[in-house]
Amino acid sequence: MFIKTEDDLRAVYGQPKTKTLEKILPNLDHHCEHFISLSPFLVMATSDVNGHADASPKGDVAGFVQVQDKQTVLIPDRIGNNIADSLRNIIHNPEIGLIFFIPGIRETLRVNGTCQISVDPALLTRFEEKGKLPKSVFSVNVREAYMHCGKAVIRSDLWGETQKIARKDFPTLGTILADQIAGLDAESSDKGLEHSYENKLY
Repeated sequence: MFIKTEDDLRAVYGQPKTKTLEKILPNLDHHCEHFISLSPFLVMATSDVNGHADASPKGDVAGFVQVQDKQTVLIPDRIGNNIADSLRNIIHNPEIGLIFFIPGIRETLRVNGTCQISVDPALLTRFEEKGKLPKSVFSVNVREAYMHCGKAVIRSDLWGETQKIARKDFPTLGTILADQIAGLDAESSDKGLEHSYENKLY
């Protein structure tokens, strides 16, 4: 048995409380801005014109995301693998969802809206890091923003010690890729990844 309609959904979950809906803001307030200024990590959700979804991690030193004004968030796109899933999706479908995390804080910040991709030289310069410019900047027009309670983080003990996995208990990315791609050598892949981590973060 599956939930297929909103009536089915509400029969199981009921209606949200009025106060819960009132927390959804049409723009960033000072608490949202403060949260973003302290966040070193976010997840960016986009989808293409056919609704095929993608979620991409974005991270840098806290403050790497800039709030231009209460309706605009700017996110640099650092060097990556050039698959460019989020970028391709935004070209065809500007809808975007963001969830910001702060290590040690149970609550998260959710921001939804639309996005454009800027390569304005003056804007890129604002995000220079270690002498390197981002390839582009995501300019997010905020439609709604709200703080999300910490239940998921509490249940997962995300910031605690109990869920940490020892490096030896999970295969290296090089090993995984060697299993997935014919002709790839695990040791060489791991060495290449380490070189990239040390020298190509920006």
